[in-house]
Amino acid sequence: MIELAAEVERALGEGEPVVALETTLVAHGFPPGEGVEVGLESERRVRAAGAVPATIGVLEGRVRVGLSAEELARFDGSARKAGPRDLAACVTKGWVGATTVGGTLAICRRVGIRFMGTGGLGGVHRGFPHPPDVSADLGELAQTPALVVSSGVKSLLNVAATAEVLETLGVPVVGFRTDELPLFYAALGGPPVPARVEDPAEAAALARAHWELGGGGLLLARPPDESLDDVEPLIEEALAEARRRGVEGAAVTPFVLARLHERSGGRTLRANRDLVVANARLAAEVAVAYGRP
Repeated sequence: MIELAAEVERALGEGEPVVALETTLVAHGFPPGEGVEVGLESERRVRAAGAVPATIGVLEGRVRVGLSAEELARFDGSARKAGPRDLAACVTKGWVGATTVGGTLAICRRVGIRFMGTGGLGGVHRGFPHPPDVSADLGELAQTPALVVSSGVKSLLNVAATAEVLETLGVPVVGFRTDELPLFYAALGGPPVPARVEDPAEAAALARAHWELGGGGLLLARPPDESLDDVEPLIEEALAEARRRGVEGAAVTPFVLARLHERSGGRTLRANRDLVVANARLAAEVAVAYGRP
């Protein structure tokens, strides 16, 4: 049911650093065709840092841990978003399942991958409890001993509420050279983080201590290199348009992202692409540091 690519299986067996990457951002986070290139560039960044990439998705009734370029190209807009609840259905129905952060972490826990890079973590949606929408990413991160590198949580969410839930779940939120939780596109403006690290080695040491103390996942929040501080009004506009059109559930994120890319003249698209690949590289750097004596 779970099929590891030969390279990933060898790396895990020999204790080499491995970094998990999701496929939902490939299928639904970018305009058609661009997501695949972002996924491939993320893999290249992981390799350049000295780790093995393990992009995860469901194809032909198997959960694939490590995808070829041809297989990755199959994760387009027709792929189903596969959170933890959806993995079994995708397998038994033969659907193409693009794993979310939560779905990817569920497989990481099963096969023993400790590090993951992504764009933004899911969380508590704005307006909660109307709708009563909280991402499965949070619960999965709490129980999976893995460090996830992201630029905070997704920009369309309630960041402060998400930070509170992470505290309740016992998930350390660690700022990478920042004292504030990034707001995805914006480097500053989020709630304060309880801990800060300055380099990958320090992040790896903190993760090791957390796991030795019996903890689960950690969020390493890396600010975007180029901060877009004027995006919030566009997010509010896009969310209002989604409500007006009756867009709900899993369809909200791709709808809002498409609107942001259009209304920002492509600035959010470029920022999204840059932060995803940079986060993948940092995840690899932490994984390599973790493996050093």
